[in-house]
Amino acid sequence: MAHPYIPNAGPETRAAMLAEIGAPDVAEFYRDIPAELRLDRPLDLPAPYTDEPGLVRHMHGLLARNTHPAELLSFLGHGCYHHHVPAVCDEVNGRGEFLTAYAGEPYEDHGRFQALFEYVSMMAELLEMDVVNVPVYDGYQATGTALRMAARRTGRSRVLVSGAIAADKLAKIRDYLTPDVEVRLAPVADSGEMGEVRLDDTFAALYLETPTVHGVVETRGRELAELAHGVGALLVVGTDPISLGVLAPPASYGADLVCGDIQSLGMHPQYGGGQAGFIASHDDERLVAEFPSRLFGIAPTAVPGEYGFGDVFYDRTSFALREEGKEWVGTAAALWGITAGVYLALMGPQGMREIGETVLARTRYAMRALASAGAVVRHQEAVHFREFAVQVPDADALLADLHGRGILGGVRLGDREVLVCVTERHSIADIDTLAAAVKDALSALGGAE
Repeated sequence: MAHPYIPNAGPETRAAMLAEIGAPDVAEFYRDIPAELRLDRPLDLPAPYTDEPGLVRHMHGLLARNTHPAELLSFLGHGCYHHHVPAVCDEVNGRGEFLTAYAGEPYEDHGRFQALFEYVSMMAELLEMDVVNVPVYDGYQATGTALRMAARRTGRSRVLVSGAIAADKLAKIRDYLTPDVEVRLAPVADSGEMGEVRLDDTFAALYLETPTVHGVVETRGRELAELAHGVGALLVVGTDPISLGVLAPPASYGADLVCGDIQSLGMHPQYGGGQAGFIASHDDERLVAEFPSRLFGIAPTAVPGEYGFGDVFYDRTSFALREEGKEWVGTAAALWGITAGVYLALMGPQGMREIGETVLARTRYAMRALASAGAVVRHQEAVHFREFAVQVPDADALLADLHGRGILGGVRLGDREVLVCVTERHSIADIDTLAAAVKDALSALGGAE
């Protein structure tokens, strides 16, 4: 049966399309997805609501099951962070001309191109890079794309990735690079930084993340850049831009590509939304040509003193090349680029520095407080930004106890390991409250081992 709104769903049309591309059936498109992840039955959907009041009641019931981080004392992080969001960020990204914009071109644009140009300009200044893309879906995709860019640029098909990254992120990298690029994993040293690095001229890139999954700030950036460049590989660095008010930008120690997520720049924690990925490089045409996503620039117009904003080097993108594109990206995250631009404009260099200094100080205070409470803090001698891991007798029991006290104590990394996140939103009193609760909980559990 044909779908009433999708004419290509008709049996004859579908058969013709399959014949054109040489696929026996639609299932052929999903063969790369492991069988155990596929649903081999129809979706178990409830009966549809035919009246608007009923649907509204249903949605309110679902939303009422959510708990906003501000309703509890939250120390959750691990890729989605509860930083302060200035009201102006929500005000601007809620405007109709931005909120509803999708792929409007200059003749129907209402400032979106200029807003995105301002965003990439401020990001480039923060990163000390020349070129920054319009955001891709999230930081995970940005990392996968940056590594693919390195592989295309060098003509090589292996990358070495730091083991000090989130398991979910590593899974996404492997998924995004398979089967063309082989992913090798570097060990993690006792310090929490990247361990021994072994590279040769078959590697396209060395991927370093700082801060690491445990919040450790890497200190060997220049050394690792020299190792990568010594074999003709690129150094790709993943980072969070909110840390760059106090930490050196990766470009300063030799990074060729920098990538990450901008969720910390004015976006609330959400269930899958609020994430957007950035990729940045120097003004090297051979590398810029490998960006699959849109790049915005500025140019003078026919009217003296007036400027226009629009795509740069557009013919390299999948939007222009379609199925011949080097890689495909979508447009889902451009709104968050505008939001991040508002945030960066509001904070300015001094504001970013103050936030960074506050986070560094609160993180160290929290590490000491939890150590005094009886938790074993991992990599305690290293510099940490925003996050740190603690070892406890029973992670599930500790987090359940804290939740009963109105505290989201962190993210479970293992049976005995919890990742704790501290941002500028946390006061000293908040951290003291967490430490006291952890001390009581550990006492009930028999103490840390």
